[in-house]
Amino acid sequence: MAAAVSAAALGKAAGVAYGYGESGGGRGGSFLGPRVPAEVEAMARGVQDVGKDTFRRLLKVTVNALEGKDCKESVKLIAESTNLSEEQLVFLISGMYTLLREALRLPLSTFKQEVFKEDLKELRIPEDFIVDFSSIVFGNRRPASEGTALVQRSRLPSVQDFKWRVDVAISTSSLARALQPSILMMMKLSDGTAHRFEVPVAKFQELRYNVALILKEMNDLEKRSVLKIQD
Repeated sequence: MAAAVSAAALGKAAGVAYGYGESGGGRGGSFLGPRVPAEVEAMARGVQDVGKDTFRRLLKVTVNALEGKDCKESVKLIAESTNLSEEQLVFLISGMYTLLREALRLPLSTFKQEVFKEDLKELRIPEDFIVDFSSIVFGNRRPASEGTALVQRSRLPSVQDFKWRVDVAISTSSLARALQPSILMMMKLSDGTAHRFEVPVAKFQELRYNVALILKEMNDLEKRSVLKIQD
């Protein structure tokens, strides 16, 4: 049973399996982002019923997964020696994996331990477990975990060039006089591909609104102490 639980299974199965769906956290500025990932919320609920010894074994498996090690046998041993089901193991390790991965992406020069602990307290993670999480993020094991977490981060092509122009359709096959404006866009990406597409005015207004919303959220996030350099 437990052999099927591996580092590759540390995805979002937790939130789906336990019905949490998309997080409704929205605490607006945690190191986890404006919305707490569903698997982290599921883990925070489930970990309250886990003993300290079992938690530390799960945490060790999670760190090994972050470092790219094979964890199948370790997970199998935990399953055989505890009363945790395969589904419980998946959502616990999945949440721990996401939590540590996101924390390890932040530089220690700006990410303060007190802020990290406060965010975990808001998730109602037990105090003893918060100390163990902190020892991974801010302790001696950080360098090995940090490097792998950053390397394994999924990367998408970035925009290298962007061009646009406004076009007006004077007539169409169905209308003799249309005079409908639209925006023609072309994006060149870092992987060498180019994408050309047409955007109706209504969709462009929607895009403009969402970009403004993202910029506002970024500005709000930068004001939080988690991203401020402190002397």
